[in-house]
Amino acid sequence: IRTPCLIPGIDRSYCLQTEVSDLYLGLVVFRFHICSCSSTAKVFVHEWAHLRWGVFDEYNNDAPFYVSVNSGKASVEATRCSASVTGKYIVQSCTGNSCTTRECKSDEQTKLYEAGCKFVPEKTQNAPASIMYMQSLPSVVEFCDQSTHNEKATNLQNKMCNYHSTWEVIMNSMDFSNTSPINSASPPFETAFSLLQTKDRVVCLVLDVSGSMDGNNRIKRLKQAAEIFLLQVIETGSWVGIVTFHSTAQIETYLQQIINENVRRDLTEYLPISAGGGTNICAGVHKGFEVIKQKYSNLYGSEIVLLTDGEDGGMSSCLTEVKNSGSIIHTIALGPNAAPELEQFSNMTGGLRFYATDTVDSNGLIDAFSGISSGSGNISEQSIQLESTAQSVTVKQWMNGTVTVDSTVGKDTFFVVTWDRSTSPPDILLRDPKGKEYRTSNFTVSDLNLRTARLNIAGTAEVGDWYYWIQNKHTDSQVISMIVTSRAASLAVPPVTVKALMNKDTNNFPNPMVIYAEVSQGFLPVLGATVMATVEPQTGSAVELKLLDDGSGADITKNDGVYSKYFTSFRGNGRYNLKVRVQGKDKTVRLRRRQSRALYVPGYIENGEIKMNAPRPEPSDDEIQAKLGSFNRVASGGSFVMENVPSGGTTDVFPPCKIIDLEAQYEEDKIHLSWTAPGNDFDVGQGKYIIKMSESLLDLRNTFEDATSVNTSSLVPKPAGTKESFQFKSENVTIENGTIIYFAIRAIDNASLTSEVSNIAQAALFIPPKESSPDSTPNDDVINEGINVLTIVLIVAGSIIAVSIAVSMIVCILHKKNRRGGPELRM
Repeated sequence: IRTPCLIPGIDRSYCLQTEVSDLYLGLVVFRFHICSCSSTAKVFVHEWAHLRWGVFDEYNNDAPFYVSVNSGKASVEATRCSASVTGKYIVQSCTGNSCTTRECKSDEQTKLYEAGCKFVPEKTQNAPASIMYMQSLPSVVEFCDQSTHNEKATNLQNKMCNYHSTWEVIMNSMDFSNTSPINSASPPFETAFSLLQTKDRVVCLVLDVSGSMDGNNRIKRLKQAAEIFLLQVIETGSWVGIVTFHSTAQIETYLQQIINENVRRDLTEYLPISAGGGTNICAGVHKGFEVIKQKYSNLYGSEIVLLTDGEDGGMSSCLTEVKNSGSIIHTIALGPNAAPELEQFSNMTGGLRFYATDTVDSNGLIDAFSGISSGSGNISEQSIQLESTAQSVTVKQWMNGTVTVDSTVGKDTFFVVTWDRSTSPPDILLRDPKGKEYRTSNFTVSDLNLRTARLNIAGTAEVGDWYYWIQNKHTDSQVISMIVTSRAASLAVPPVTVKALMNKDTNNFPNPMVIYAEVSQGFLPVLGATVMATVEPQTGSAVELKLLDDGSGADITKNDGVYSKYFTSFRGNGRYNLKVRVQGKDKTVRLRRRQSRALYVPGYIENGEIKMNAPRPEPSDDEIQAKLGSFNRVASGGSFVMENVPSGGTTDVFPPCKIIDLEAQYEEDKIHLSWTAPGNDFDVGQGKYIIKMSESLLDLRNTFEDATSVNTSSLVPKPAGTKESFQFKSENVTIENGTIIYFAIRAIDNASLTSEVSNIAQAALFIPPKESSPDSTPNDDVINEGINVLTIVLIVAGSIIAVSIAVSMIVCILHKKNRRGGPELRM
């Protein structure tokens, strides 16, 4: 998930890890040496620009052509940058092994080229740009800049980056905004890249047992959550050690390799059960390093899971050591008073960051530990959370629910019930899809953890809906939770997975947060799922929102399996926790083949000869499973920190979100616009619209307010997320054949806050010549039209005949007079 056009505050590459200074020098190397680089190196630069700076492709496989008008003459152009890349428009037809080519024909109505038409570039070009269009051309060594950018092209770069060139966007990034160009003829040195290989997973739990952990039942909740991590989450073959700390730190156990269930159970016996003393986080981290170094010579690739609920003024003393250690530190902040500097450890080392409140029915601590899975990429070994739910249950009342086990999981399936007060378990009834029942006696209750009951399903769990009923037998209300984890059922079939993400780790009010959830099976996006995100603040109640994959609002691309939503319901400063719940129903959910977004080059023109490449294979969705079936997933998205939220509540400071899917077209004598409705606050609520039109794209972009307004008095706005449709007759612009008009929209809310200008849509009017079709059956209008024309023709013909007769008579009379007077004239 990349950052569109470098939204300030995001600095994350999911592909490559490097220092900013090295990155800058690395780009200089590419800029100076790209002429001698292979096309593979330029592909690397192309993808690097996507991931590091958030620029977009300058081609469009869905809209490969657009209409342009220059000096009153319309022409069809390939979607490209720069527009000076030359070539021909070719259609190739093949029969067996024999192929022929011809020039493309254009549609009289749209002026666009026929289906199957391809732009075939000249092999030898003078155009140096652009790397984001066709980097395979030998002449291409640059990004499009302000002077070479093609703002008329219908590509994502223009749509998402407000028609700015890729180089303008790149130069506004933090990598370049505060630096000066190197004017030397050669770079100072070549950038070095290191290829690292994964090794055995090495994890050390570094757990806070200071006095504050005694409050809010934290030490017992820690044991419940860490036990689930050791028994169910951490992968077989991993090495695990445990350290506890308060004022000082103690090694509970050195690294043990998990080779069987006995090792897992043995490790749980080292988990803390009591708390007391102060908080010395650096002492705990040092002991964690010591545990790892007892077996390994260095810390590279090792992991520390650091949990604390307290503040520590001495954390700064070990920041440099942590940064240079090579270890990855995942942090879990428990409660409202956890050290605010804690996230520095995870930020510096590339670790995950979690936050768990003291609200027991959120399962935040269990979800945090469940989210710390291996990053090795071997998804078949990773634990997958199917369910995590909790609620307060009154005396003698029941907690009921359904968990769907789908065909992609079922191995190592655990059903875990926890409760927070009674020392004896509640009544449990679990029924599998075939009717087999498991009761409380089938669950295992540990002697060391009397508030957890666990059931491990032998073999592979039955596919289908599992139903559970849990009754509170305690004399008072208590919070009961159900947690279900599993692993892939087969090495050959990847399981459905969910990755929950946010656009920022730290955010400043009033900037919005963007919540993402990527739902996929292997490399295939999962569509049609119901995705709900729960954001839990440090204080106040949790907020639930539905994420969408519809290509509007915060969602950049429709139907790519990435569900998105803006979040603006800030309850104050501090940490916020993210949890995503995904449900797929067999009648609505489906897989889709993830299309390659790489530009296919159909061929080249070399020395005047057209040389076509093999046709691009067109994958079909029929080749993959049409229906995935029902499934459940739960995933933790970690935490983020909000700053500068006003105390005492906020006024309306959030404008509607930018419309990014505006489309326009002529329909007879009217113009039809369509788009997805934004909200009053980004993509929530309902806004109003300001629609502008112009015959100049750049004027509309640069001086939106001065453009011609469209009368929207008949337009009734719809709620956010619904499709808007608006038709009108243009009264302010004379529309003739070949007219191209550009449209843009700004949404406005009740507080008169306006959105950014939408993407600019183009409507082109071309009136095709009328052709006679005598064989066709005319309709009433045509018949009436024919009668009218026939009447006119008959009248005209009759008039001509009458005039002809009159003229003939006059000529005849004059001729007779001339004959009678002839001799007199001759005299």
